[in-house]
Amino acid sequence: MRYFLNTFLLVTVVPAGRLVVTTLAGYAFAQFQFPGRDVLFIIVLMQLFILPEVLIVENYAMVSRLGMFDTVFGIGTSYGASAFGIFLMRQAFKSVPKELDEAARIEGCSWFGVLWRVYVPSAKPTYLAYALVSVSTHWNNFLWSLIVTNSETTRPLTVELSLFGAPESGVNISVISEATIMSIAPLLIAFLLFQHQFVQAFLRAGIK
Repeated sequence: MRYFLNTFLLVTVVPAGRLVVTTLAGYAFAQFQFPGRDVLFIIVLMQLFILPEVLIVENYAMVSRLGMFDTVFGIGTSYGASAFGIFLMRQAFKSVPKELDEAARIEGCSWFGVLWRVYVPSAKPTYLAYALVSVSTHWNNFLWSLIVTNSETTRPLTVELSLFGAPESGVNISVISEATIMSIAPLLIAFLLFQHQFVQAFLRAGIK
């Protein structure tokens, strides 16, 4: 049960923080005009070409300096932002009719009010799709979680599941099978429930 709790914290707190960051960044790239906007956006997208494994050493050093080694939040610290999420939110916000933005500003909304009352509700399918992607990514994360945790009180489900099958601890096929089903069932149920919104969000995220 402790491993499920650690995994639950990991797949709720971290994606929630990422949604805030990607929302603000996507809105800025979609609606604000500032010098170097396109160049900066290209630099952000270049993160997509960098494998997470390349940054493991630097992320490990950062987590150690922050004193968050062997903690659940230490696992999620290096995932505070996402180039993919920023791109997805930018595309979703650019598809919002300009008339809605102008009408909200005429009513006296600030930029944050326009974001909260116009753009966020219009991008609900995109938020749902990105949330599913983020949750599945962190739910299945293994290598980074294995490196940054040492104790059973902080390990997520995927790391502990691998220990079930370790030869030195004895291989119990029935236990491994049960644990595997328990680990994939939540993601499978979530996808089956929201598969239509998931597909539609990515169809709407074409380049504008």
